[in-house]
Amino acid sequence: MPTVRFLVSGRVQGVFFRASTRAEAARLGIAGSASNLPDGRVEVIAIGSDAALEALERWLWQGPPSAKVDAVTRELVADRHADGFHTR
Repeated sequence: MPTVRFLVSGRVQGVFFRASTRAEAARLGIAGSASNLPDGRVEVIAIGSDAALEALERWLWQGPPSAKVDAVTRELVADRHADGFHTR
């Protein structure tokens, strides 16, 4: 399955973005992780079907209610394996 790295910027730390992303990824059947970055962005590594990754990307543009997303970048990365979806 493809692996995608999303970088999400805006007001995305301290607003339950990672936990909400984990819940959405579980709903979509996506494995991977979400991590806060020192520069204020959230990095999401997602492993799943093309359709599920597209749905996650659409969700990332919204995020949880208290988030304000300014940008989402997407890049295909080398395939990885993960059991479940984790936050760091």
